[in-house]
Amino acid sequence: MPEIQMPKLSDTMTEGTLVAWKKKKGDRVSAGEVLAEIETDKATMEWESPEDGTLSEIYVEDGGKVNVGDKIAFIGGEGEEAPKEEKEKKPEAKEEEKEKPKEEETQKEEKPKAEKEKEEEKAKKEPEIEKKAEQQKEKKEEPVEAAAPAAPKPEKVEEARVRASPVARRVAAELGVDLWSVKGTGPEGRVTETDVRAAAKSKTVEAGVSPAAKQPTRLPLQASEAVRIQLSGMRKIIAQRLVESLGPVPHFYLTIDVDAGPLMEAREELKSAGEGADAAKITVNDFVLKAAVQAAVKVPRVNASFDGDTIVQFADVDLGIAVAIEDGLLTPVIRAAQNKSLREISELAKDLAHRARNKRMKPEEFQGGTFTVSNLGGMGIDSFSAVINPPQGFILAVGQITKVPVIDDCDQIGVGHRMSLSMSCDHRVIDGALGAEYLKELRHLLENPALLMV
Repeated sequence: MPEIQMPKLSDTMTEGTLVAWKKKKGDRVSAGEVLAEIETDKATMEWESPEDGTLSEIYVEDGGKVNVGDKIAFIGGEGEEAPKEEKEKKPEAKEEEKEKPKEEETQKEEKPKAEKEKEEEKAKKEPEIEKKAEQQKEKKEEPVEAAAPAAPKPEKVEEARVRASPVARRVAAELGVDLWSVKGTGPEGRVTETDVRAAAKSKTVEAGVSPAAKQPTRLPLQASEAVRIQLSGMRKIIAQRLVESLGPVPHFYLTIDVDAGPLMEAREELKSAGEGADAAKITVNDFVLKAAVQAAVKVPRVNASFDGDTIVQFADVDLGIAVAIEDGLLTPVIRAAQNKSLREISELAKDLAHRARNKRMKPEEFQGGTFTVSNLGGMGIDSFSAVINPPQGFILAVGQITKVPVIDDCDQIGVGHRMSLSMSCDHRVIDGALGAEYLKELRHLLENPALLMV
């Protein structure tokens, strides 16, 4: 059986961090069984074994970073052992080292007599030179009473060498725990998240003051106290993609306010009709997702991306949904969303978001997408402008529904519900008029939600 290599779990992945092995050396594993937890440039996910057999060898320990394609383990069949090529090379190196002193001795013997004589004369003069040097040194040192001790090197410089999981390092940085002072209970003395939290708790108990009581009297953070937090693979790729997006991609923004009253009424009708539990109910966000897809079908030119000297217009609407997770943002994709009903989109969106937050997604489920919808309304944001996810042509930003005073057709002031939608467009693909046409269609669908249920 072949050696197991670091898989390419996303289209932009070049290296991965092996967060934790779920199996130990010598364990039997089956194809499809969870073997390890791997952090890619987009997410931390569970990785399944591609083979049946025994985990004979583990080449990368927990927390190790590995390039895509490098070997990380060996799964052998019955009686099959991992290759020992690397181990055989070491004795050869030692033999070479043994031969070196012999060669040096032979070279010394071959030195000409003239050189030997010079060395003997030099040896005679050396004691006199050393005496003079010592006398001068004593004179210089006489006025000095005591030399100041060298400042010890800060221990934090060594922190990178502490064996600790990535989660433990992050928690230690948040709680201000020195990893060197924590005794690890993990494999080979590795510091775990539990160890860090226990150390932080005991530190608080010893001080006899609760963290809440300490906070108000805390002094401003000094430069010497600053902590450098290592970027996760996902945060690195987010930083890179933002530069790639806001730099080369010419953004422009279109914003509309939608009358969300009909949406609220439709939601209440479904509720009164005896719709199921919270997990199954259709939300306002589901209506927005369905409307965004249907509007793209009506205005197909927005469902496109820029590619060199061409614009690629996609046949399917592959809808990306922005999901906030602990380390950043994932955009799972609903494929061919134009062929799915409101109920199907609702169920798929909930399932993808749940698995994204629980690191249970497959790589193909968050790759691609022709455009993305990002909804921060549930977090209390009224309106915002999102950054396009290249090579997509646009991203739709959705704010919360708010109650506002509105003037009706009879010029009477009443209470209305309004929702802000902002469309960030790649100007190379979408012009202002085309974006306006899409938003007009989107508003029509959202203000007439019955059209989304057929």
